[in-house]
Parts: sequence; structure tokens; C-alpha cells
Amino acid sequence: MKIALVVSEFNFDVTSLMLARAQAHAAFLGAEVSHVVHVPGVFDMGPVVKRLLRRKDVDGVVILGAVIKGETKHDEAIMGAVTKIAADLAVQFEKPVGLGVTGPGMDRMQALDRIDNAKNAVESVVRSIVALKKLDET
Repeated sequence: MKIALVVSEFNFDVTSLMLARAQAHAAFLGAEVSHVVHVPGVFDMGPVVKRLLRRKDVDGVVILGAVIKGETKHDEAIMGAVTKIAADLAVQFEKPVGLGVTGPGMDRMQALDRIDNAKNAVESVVRSIVALKKLDET
């Protein structure tokens, strides 16, 4: 199975660690990471995820990012938008999109404490791909 990873460059001190965890866990599970695409921020992921899901050589996508609380409620708005887009695209293309984006309402230290969410998102995508393939066989 082939998965793609979409990584936010914003807060890259956190997301680079998430990327490493995701790649290592994909290898552990026997999934090939066919694409790694860097985008400026979490809000910019939608078109890239859509393009990847269209590809026949991509069975699922994992999105990785850290939305850290600032002085406004932008973190809540961004997380609401990205989760809706991810869910809508997964249903539209019938391929899983793993939510490895942490936030809202967290500070940088909390973001660092949550880098294993990347691993969990990979696990979710791989298990979902397996479930979908079983459905196709019946």
C-alpha cells in the first residue's frame, strides 16, 4: 500500500519531528511513503491532498501539522476548516485521510508532547486502507 504525507512547514521544529515519526511508523507497518509534500501551513493542505487522492498510486494521505494558539482564535478556525476539508475529501475520493494535525488551544510545549499523533494518523490510514480492501473483496 502507498500513502502520501502532507506536512506543514509552519512550526517546522514540531512538524519535522512529526514527519520522522510518520515515516518510521509507515515503514514499520509495511506501507510505502510514495510522496512527501511540504506546504506553507495547515490551511494550505486542501488542494494538495485533493490532487494526491486523485492519483492511482496513492491509497491514502496523512496530513501533519501543529496549530499553536496565538493571541486570537485563529487556531480554532484553522482546525475547523482543515478537519472538514480532510473528512470531505476522504468521502469524495473513498480514500482515508489521516488527521495528524494537533491543536487547537495548545502551546509549543504541548505541540512537542503530541508529535506521536503523526504515528497515530499513519496507523489510522493503514488500517482504513486494509478495511476498504476487504470490503472490495466481498
